[in-house]
Amino acid sequence: MPQQPKSLAAWLAFLRQADIPVLKRTTRELERLHADESLLDARSIAHVVTDDPLMTVKLLRYMQTHKHRNQTYELVDVKEALLMMGLDTFFREVPATPISEQMLHGHLEALVHLLHTVRRAQRAAHYAYDWALRLHDLHAEEVHVSTLLTHVAEMLMWCFNPAQMLEIHKRQEADKTLRSADVQKQVLGFTGLELQRQLTAEWQLPALLMNLMDPAQAHTVRVRNVMLAVDLARHSAQGWDDAALPDDYREIGNLLRMEPDKVMALVKAGPAYDQV
Repeated sequence: MPQQPKSLAAWLAFLRQADIPVLKRTTRELERLHADESLLDARSIAHVVTDDPLMTVKLLRYMQTHKHRNQTYELVDVKEALLMMGLDTFFREVPATPISEQMLHGHLEALVHLLHTVRRAQRAAHYAYDWALRLHDLHAEEVHVSTLLTHVAEMLMWCFNPAQMLEIHKRQEADKTLRSADVQKQVLGFTGLELQRQLTAEWQLPALLMNLMDPAQAHTVRVRNVMLAVDLARHSAQGWDDAALPDDYREIGNLLRMEPDKVMALVKAGPAYDQV
């Protein structure tokens, strides 16, 4: 990066032009599919794309900036986007480069934090999609994609601003009473939530993502689904003995109309479905 952006507006301008990196595994899997015509279809590619929050946002940003004039609806289904643009166009216009692991080669600690954040997003998205199906949500794919992207601003900052992100982490580790937003404001000059909100609006990411940041929407079923999945993924990231998990099971039980012990068994088993 030639010059480090110093403000929220500067970061938005930078990210508007930035080539979003993707996970190494995504690049490898897409190359494998591209090399074998018998494997090459929109469903198999969508499966790879929607396992990587960075690749997903890369594709959605491209689709919004290359939208057909007569397209009036929001495009959040990755498989539908691939069918609309065509697979040749996808591989030519949305290449799976640069690779985040290579970008952060000199910042291994930042890479570990990025990969942990991605893993939590993947797990949360799997849970939210599973619950959306159980709730007969007609737009379960939007729930899946929105949950996957709940921390996309944080992921982008780990990729493009590892030094300041590590400073934020160091300060919070030194003082557990510090609020994330306060530390982010001290180090970055703005909060992660502000960046997430601006990116969501500017890149026209799923409307559900914006609803997650609107207190007036907090009690709607879809927002509760996503937020509970995000909480569960965070609280269970280090194992199943976190003190917050019993409350999570109870709240998820209220959402799904299930007993907490049944919820516990359900989430520990993991979602059993093909999400794309």
